[in-house]
Amino acid sequence: MAEATTANSTATKTAAKRKPAAKRKPAAKRKPAAKAAAAKKKATPDFAANAQETGRNVFLAGLGFYGKAYDQAQEQFTELQKQMETRRKKADKVYKELVKRGEKLEKDAKGAIKDLELPKLELESLTDRKKLEARLKQAKARFEELKDSMRIKTAA
Repeated sequence: MAEATTANSTATKTAAKRKPAAKRKPAAKRKPAAKAAAAKKKATPDFAANAQETGRNVFLAGLGFYGKAYDQAQEQFTELQKQMETRRKKADKVYKELVKRGEKLEKDAKGAIKDLELPKLELESLTDRKKLEARLKQAKARFEELKDSMRIKTAA
């Protein structure tokens, strides 16, 4: 304990020897520095708010782009559906026309076959080459007439 009191007394003696520091007036330069620090403090919230607003605007722009792309895709899909429906109706109409034409051709072909009046051929008459060729020529002529009446053109 004795040592502690001696240390305290020496510290007080050295402190008493020192002259108290003179109080300085704040320098003129420090005031603008304080203003700059205050301005930085104010700018920081503005910067943060500005950054937050910019980030939100970027998000909203992306969302708007997605919405616009979705709307365009929907419009294209709707347009394609309309086109498919009109083509389907047109195909049904063409199909019905082809069926009618096929029925007419079938009817005409059956009539042409009946008009040939082919007698029941016997085995003996098949051996007569001249009679067979005459019947074949008659059938070919009748089919040519039928083809011309239907306006069927062949590629050959």
